Amino acid sequence: MTEQRVAVVTGGTRGIGRAITLGLAEMGVHVAAGYLSNEESAKATLEAAAAMSGSVSVHRVDVGDPDECTQYVEDAIELYGRVDYLVNNAGINIDRTVRRMTVDDWHQVMRINISGCFYMVKGVIEHMVERKSGRIVNISSIIGQTGNVGQANYATAKSGLFGLTKSLALELAGKGITVNCISPGFISTDMLASVPENIIDQIVAKVPVGRLGTPEEVAFAVINLLDDRAAYITGAVIPVNGGLDM
Repeated sequence: MTEQRVAVVTGGTRGIGRAITLGLAEMGVHVAAGYLSNEESAKATLEAAAAMSGSVSVHRVDVGDPDECTQYVEDAIELYGRVDYLVNNAGINIDRTVRRMTVDDWHQVMRINISGCFYMVKGVIEHMVERKSGRIVNISSIIGQTGNVGQANYATAKSGLFGLTKSLALELAGKGITVNCISPGFISTDMLASVPENIIDQIVAKVPVGRLGTPEEVAFAVINLLDDRAAYITGAVIPVNGGLDM
């Protein structure tokens, strides 16, 4: 079994996920990065990792499908011998007010943003328990704390990650496994790229540090929770939002 640490990062080739993937690769961790349909971003992530002599593989997976999640983890273990870290980052949004939101809109977001995290945990949990070691980090959102007009499905799923994180942390605390949650604020990613500039200006005006966050700043918080020295941090929800929650 290889001594190199191995991370599974869902949604690991774009935005925050890509920053996590490359940050870990730079530290010598092998990253099995998941993606769904964007082949271009997967290729770009591999190229960026290669440029820093990092070890990254990309895996096409629909995290809303429990069988695909199981296979994703099994592939990582078969190819690289172990999974030390799971970062549940994959997420989608389908924004409509509740009056206009369809049942399918609701279930699609739930399937990826909350059920997908459960499926991935189910995929790694026995392996981590057997090894008496593991780190799980779930990526939530400040929207899970505040709610937002047109994002009832997204907010519900992201707030659900707080409960999943804390329950898992309690269940696994005596087994050498920590479970924590990062709650980013407004981060400069593709998800925000389509928001009109005047709306972005209104958002930034409310952020005490006066700007959007970067994917690398979120990745820094995640990577610190994966460190061996973070063994006494579990069940935490850590905001990375420039003080917006104040």
